Amino acid sequence: MGMHRLALFSFRFPRFMLFLWAVALLFIGSYAFKLHTVLQDHGLYPQDGQYAQVQNMLASDFGIPDKPVMLLFEREDGIPNSRFQRFIGQTLIQARELDGLKGLVSPLERQGMLKGNYAYALLSFTYPPYRMKEALEQLERQLPAYNGISVKVTGQSAIQADVNEASHHDLAKAELIGIPLAFLIIWFAFRKIVIAMLPIVIGVTGVTVTMGMMYGIGAKLALSNFVLNVIPMVGLALSIDFALMLVSRFREELRKNKPPAESLVQTMRTAGRAVFFSSASVFMGLLSFVWIPLPMFSSIALGAMTVLAVSLLLAFTLLPALFAICLPALQTAGKRPEASGQAEIWVGLARFVMRRPAAMGLLAGGLLIVCMLPVSRMKVAVPGETSLPQSYDSRLAAAAYDANFEQPATSKVWVIVEGNALFLKMADWTDAYALAERFKRDPSVIRVDSVFSSLEMPPKQLLAIALKPLQKKKYEAALQPYLHHNRMLLQVTISGDPASGAAMNWLREWEQRGKTSLLSFSLGGEAKYEQEVFDHVFGSLGRVLFFLFFSNFIVLFAAFRSILLALKTILLNLLSIGTSFGILAWIFADGRLGIEPGSIAIMIPVFIFGLVFGISMDYGVFLVSRMYEEYGRTRSNELAIVKGLAASGKIITSAAAIMIAVTAPFAFGEVAGVRQLGIGIATAIFIDATIVRMVLVPSLMSMLGKWNWWAPSWLK
Repeated sequence: MGMHRLALFSFRFPRFMLFLWAVALLFIGSYAFKLHTVLQDHGLYPQDGQYAQVQNMLASDFGIPDKPVMLLFEREDGIPNSRFQRFIGQTLIQARELDGLKGLVSPLERQGMLKGNYAYALLSFTYPPYRMKEALEQLERQLPAYNGISVKVTGQSAIQADVNEASHHDLAKAELIGIPLAFLIIWFAFRKIVIAMLPIVIGVTGVTVTMGMMYGIGAKLALSNFVLNVIPMVGLALSIDFALMLVSRFREELRKNKPPAESLVQTMRTAGRAVFFSSASVFMGLLSFVWIPLPMFSSIALGAMTVLAVSLLLAFTLLPALFAICLPALQTAGKRPEASGQAEIWVGLARFVMRRPAAMGLLAGGLLIVCMLPVSRMKVAVPGETSLPQSYDSRLAAAAYDANFEQPATSKVWVIVEGNALFLKMADWTDAYALAERFKRDPSVIRVDSVFSSLEMPPKQLLAIALKPLQKKKYEAALQPYLHHNRMLLQVTISGDPASGAAMNWLREWEQRGKTSLLSFSLGGEAKYEQEVFDHVFGSLGRVLFFLFFSNFIVLFAAFRSILLALKTILLNLLSIGTSFGILAWIFADGRLGIEPGSIAIMIPVFIFGLVFGISMDYGVFLVSRMYEEYGRTRSNELAIVKGLAASGKIITSAAAIMIAVTAPFAFGEVAGVRQLGIGIATAIFIDATIVRMVLVPSLMSMLGKWNWWAPSWLK
């Protein structure tokens, strides 16, 4: 593979390699701080379904803005209605002066937007939702104050802006905790500051350069703002772990009194080989995301694969150069024997497990299965305002709007009917009327709002109005909300909230009916959006899992030349991930450990699966590679397990501790999805590095014996 040649070149010309990376850090890394300026929204939007088409038609033809900003007004009981309406009017007069405002729907001009002590107005802007920060700040500054009347800003744009701000805060807090904690873990493992700094330098360089590269990519391609959290999380964990494994093996080779160059070559042929194959496994895990046709997943895959490639390049170039610069410290450390009793602890653990492999395997497996049971209670949903803490005004206002203006446990579905003759012939009107009646007869439909219900006229009379200019002008206020050239708008209220299975099934069924209807129609609204997101995610899982398993099996077989080891590694990874899902459901379904109960964001299980499946391969491959190396030297399965675990146990626990240190701080974030991702990844890594790698792996390998290393002769 030539890895050792590249590393040896860097080792012999360290100043040249340091200069190259310094230039990259200066010219590419300087753009890292601008990455947030090119990111868009969360990217969880279907772009090829009926939802997007209907949203465009609602905005262009019927004046219903897409993702408007909402002003929610609330008065206290003692405030008269006349004063409340004057306050609303004054507020909206000031709002008309906002930069970029292109439309305003007032509750003083449209029925149904003022009810009791509450009212709401809708504002649409020329800016896309992910570029609304300055407009929202200007709006907040212009909002008037009056004793007894409050006005709050909400809507998808405001909620997304708050989520972005909270995510940036979460990221800064996680880095402030994770990087120093990772340094302390490495220092505790090596007891030398110079050595402990090497993985940190690699990790910070990898993340900074990658974020600068993603700035350039984001200027050309649409990127989800989620990459701002994922790149540091994945990049720091992988970069530091790669460096940790190589530093440890280099010191081990130096301890054998080999020349430094020879020690480096051997390090790259052993630990470097393990790092390369673990990187390939991680890469395939991330690449599987591209099968899900939503911008969020392709953005995460692109960002994480980029930071992986940069981390791997750093491990084979910058790290050997740093070895050369810090060689005196490494040689001094290399002459020191391992801490007394450390190797004996791992040897003792391996022999203890191998004396009772079946019992230990059953005990560990049973514990993980018990932890997995709450998975059945896991509920996933498209994230909304509940992603934010309850203290945020945008969340409070959204909840107040739902409570006062939306009927509980229902969904509003927009239906746009396409006429065949611009609704200038009777056939269009009678077919549209028949469609509205079909909706009314549906047992899941609560209400149908249409031009027929608004004017309470039969199709024949409505056609006569549409054909006579004077009559049409007389009824223009009633016709305009429902009719535009060749399109008619219906609003259908169905039972079941937008995230319910009943609403999604209803939408799927009626979408199929639309393909055979006399008049074609399209469905839209929040429920349609959530149904399309669910179908895109879950409809793609089969392809994602097949690609993930097949590609990782090929990589692992290439690494170990063993069918059973490849299959066992994949199955044990699944067990770790399944257990972390169970713990995640146990925490969030019932609101344990001080966390607000709720659903899991729909993308989080996918991210955890793809990221953990790949990342846990990092030290998983390192452990089995060491066993494979020992087996090739001794041809003894027992010695391979014992010596492999003794040689790599300390590094695996340190690597896992670093990954947990980098990911666990996200569990204390404000955004629910970020918390779930942090808890899920940290839990999966902890389980994988302890119960799975230290108990299940040696017990299963002990029971399988020489079958661990079997493969058909034609595959070897």
